[in-house]
Amino acid sequence: ASLSVINHHRRSLTSAAVRSFHCSVPRWSHRLDWRSPLNLRSEIRAFNPIIEQLQRKFATMGTTLPDFRTAEHPFKAVLTSLPRPGGGEFGKFYSLPALNDPRIDKLPYSIRILLESAIRNCDNFQVKKEDVEKIIDWENTAPKQVEIPFKPARVLLQDFTGVPAVVDLACMRDAMHKLGSDTSKINPLVPVDLVIDHSVQVDVTRSENAVQANMELEFQRNKERFSFLKWGSSAFRNMLVVPPGSGIVHQVNLEYLGRLVFNTDGILYPDSVVGTDSHTTMIDGLGVAGWGVGGIEAEAAMLGQPMSMVLPGVVGFQLSGKLRNGVTATDLVLTVTQMLRKHGVVGKFVEFYGDGMGELSLADRATIANMSPEYGATMGFFPVDHVTLQYLKLTGRSDETVAMIESYLRANNMFVDYDEARTFLPLQFFLFKTPQQKRVYSSYLELNLAEVEPCISGPKRPHDRVPLREMKADWNSCLNNKVGFKGFAVPKEAQGKVAKFSFHGQPAELKHGSVVIAAITSCTNTSNPSVMLGAGLVAKKACELGLQVKPWIKTSLAPGSGVVTKYLLQSGLQEYLNKQGFHIVGYGCTTCIGNSGDLDESVASAISENDIIAAAVLSGNRNFEGRVHALTRANYLASPPLVVAYALAGTVDIDFDKEPIGTGKDGKSVYFNDIWPSTEEVAEAVQSSVLPNMFKSTYEAITKGNPMWNQLSVPSSTMYSWDPISTYIHEPPYFKNMTMEPPGAHGVKDAYCLLNFGDSITTDHISPAGSIQKDSPAAKFLLDRGVERKDFNSYGSRRGNDEVMARGTFANIRLVNKLLNGEVGPKTIHVPTGEKLYVFDAAMRYKDAGHDTIVLAGAEYGSGSSRDWAAKGPMLLGVKAVIAKSFERIHRSNLVGMGIIPLCFKSGEDADTLGLTGHERYTIDLPRKIDEIRPGQDVTVTTDNGKSFTCTVRFDTE
Repeated sequence: ASLSVINHHRRSLTSAAVRSFHCSVPRWSHRLDWRSPLNLRSEIRAFNPIIEQLQRKFATMGTTLPDFRTAEHPFKAVLTSLPRPGGGEFGKFYSLPALNDPRIDKLPYSIRILLESAIRNCDNFQVKKEDVEKIIDWENTAPKQVEIPFKPARVLLQDFTGVPAVVDLACMRDAMHKLGSDTSKINPLVPVDLVIDHSVQVDVTRSENAVQANMELEFQRNKERFSFLKWGSSAFRNMLVVPPGSGIVHQVNLEYLGRLVFNTDGILYPDSVVGTDSHTTMIDGLGVAGWGVGGIEAEAAMLGQPMSMVLPGVVGFQLSGKLRNGVTATDLVLTVTQMLRKHGVVGKFVEFYGDGMGELSLADRATIANMSPEYGATMGFFPVDHVTLQYLKLTGRSDETVAMIESYLRANNMFVDYDEARTFLPLQFFLFKTPQQKRVYSSYLELNLAEVEPCISGPKRPHDRVPLREMKADWNSCLNNKVGFKGFAVPKEAQGKVAKFSFHGQPAELKHGSVVIAAITSCTNTSNPSVMLGAGLVAKKACELGLQVKPWIKTSLAPGSGVVTKYLLQSGLQEYLNKQGFHIVGYGCTTCIGNSGDLDESVASAISENDIIAAAVLSGNRNFEGRVHALTRANYLASPPLVVAYALAGTVDIDFDKEPIGTGKDGKSVYFNDIWPSTEEVAEAVQSSVLPNMFKSTYEAITKGNPMWNQLSVPSSTMYSWDPISTYIHEPPYFKNMTMEPPGAHGVKDAYCLLNFGDSITTDHISPAGSIQKDSPAAKFLLDRGVERKDFNSYGSRRGNDEVMARGTFANIRLVNKLLNGEVGPKTIHVPTGEKLYVFDAAMRYKDAGHDTIVLAGAEYGSGSSRDWAAKGPMLLGVKAVIAKSFERIHRSNLVGMGIIPLCFKSGEDADTLGLTGHERYTIDLPRKIDEIRPGQDVTVTTDNGKSFTCTVRFDTE
């Protein structure tokens, strides 16, 4: 107890600088707990009796407790003043050059950010001098998988993941109250930005009124959630909530929230962020270190805890040359994704460098950084250079702020001058000949930008890139191939099937490969003016030639911020997008996260009744089966201009080089090259249409909200009043029986197998996502509580209710469970009875009978979006362990956080090679004493039919 008291007070004090965050740019406003040094001194004086009492207590035990009241900062000697041009200073900073250690000059820029954080936060308690040394010696320590603490400067949330985080914080306050403690201790200690962007659905399309109509429906469905978040923004300190209709979280982060350099009480330090969305990595394109974590880790970071992470290797990715005419940033990112997946970068940073960097706009860099989760890296990092500074000025950051950022980064050796590098020897020479003078990387890749060609990815995974020239052949092989990531197994005689139907009185038809959804969507691309204006130019050329998108294709345009609307209007191109059906439908993630809305009934019936392999083409970053829409089995990722092109063609079964897209008004065939804009045309549109005042005016209004948001009334209490009949917000059971002492470790005994999976089970398969199917346990739960089917909303919108989410766990309609012998769907076999039940119903049978359960899986278990509910849901179902060939990084951490043991089969082994069917009972021999459990240790798993095998426990850090 004494230790926990001193630990709490030390955490409070060492986080004081973070708590007192303020920014020189007034528009970044949080409800801040600002304390002056005088306040802090009085707070320390208030702790004196406690500290002295503890020192006496420790003395009786023969131990000396260090007196942190008088301890100097271990790196006080390198605290350096940063002069301001014209006199005075910007502030002080912990100088890396002042350490005078030649090893630092060789560190990748991304590792220097970890080093600065460790030095600044070093208190020999949460962060120790040995941790600093580990990072300085990165070249030697990284291959050894050493553990370091990291304290990010801020936390980023979106509403799907933000609601459960705020629910957990509110729930923690209740637990503190029940334990007789101070509820105000549950407060974010670092700035938390929450952007509401995941709730808008594409219900209304092809209408000038689509934005307003979809927002009204969004508020009708989500009023309770939005009110809860609005309550949280006033009940918790340091929390900024950006209202619905403002944009996509990652684009808002890039254009507005990203600081690059913080100035807190006169101490300057680099911006860094962890976010509860895997595409938080988009900010890496701005030179801000950021990546996705589970909500569990994010909540710990909010409460001032350092994150424990393995010091990563860094892949150096050299870019050279220049993109060819007509090739887009999307083509580039899909190429990079495929290369890095092949190279293997899971758990690593990727850092880009080379002469080609000067040819990439900041938006292009952000596109590449955004898809880090798809290529598997923790970060895809672009160090700050002159391009970054130009972007900061374009997006309305003040000259004073930009000057401070540049001065700090240059002074602390975190700024890159590519032009200067070119005046010396080639960069390749430095990297390989004299590594002591230039950065060293764990491994190297190289890409000449001129080699990138137009492409798309699909039909079921983002890294399955298909060059555009090969698309028709690839599609036909997918029809022929057996069911898998690149196959649909359509019999030869059925491949030419035509489904004729009537679309609102108009004759229509669908074939295999017909496009039924064409969506310009997702932070990956909507933040990039070149591809957005490129889409407008394709639409304009098509209109002028007399081409028209078929009316039964569900078209939509969902920008990532209001800036996009301004420059599309300024350029005059929105008019042509509207004519092709790409009206703006809202500001949020929409189709990319499955909020694609319903297809027209006639289209849906034609697909279902004729078993058509219908296609969606979207400018998103994820295309796993079942994610975009339940009826589109083929889903392709493409640049926004290609989305328009495929919508015009009406099918993915086309060779753009040889076949016409359609017939023009003059009766002549129109080909792809006739509607595709040149690089010069796009650049001219960007130059004339994207203006700094657009960013300023958009973000000056962002925190004012909109009338619907401002009309929400919320209570002023700091404790949340849970509504027992709410189906959106429910008090979760995690802390119900919490005591002051933890219960200790325990293994698993005689557990049944709930599910038996193969490879690539994603968080989309595990956690509740997308629409709530009408016959599912979640649907039954809602109907029993008087919720009409039309008001079901999505699983994502109900993440604040554990009762709905537990029922939606493993409810994906495309779930392939080996216990079902080939049948696809969200069911399993209840082993004791042999009954086929919904997964939730089977889990409750096991729980009611007092039986533990486990899950068997293959490689890459838990890949995809970082979702707390992919761990929380199984925990509520009673799952005690997952035995897999490999795990995705964030998901593995989340499983541990929820008390589920992640175990890896030994190399070359899996459930099949070991002869495991899932009908056995499993006992896992985990040590009962905490000090006997070590990272990466082996344990024995035995079954009731006499099998025994060894697994590695994936507790990766102490």
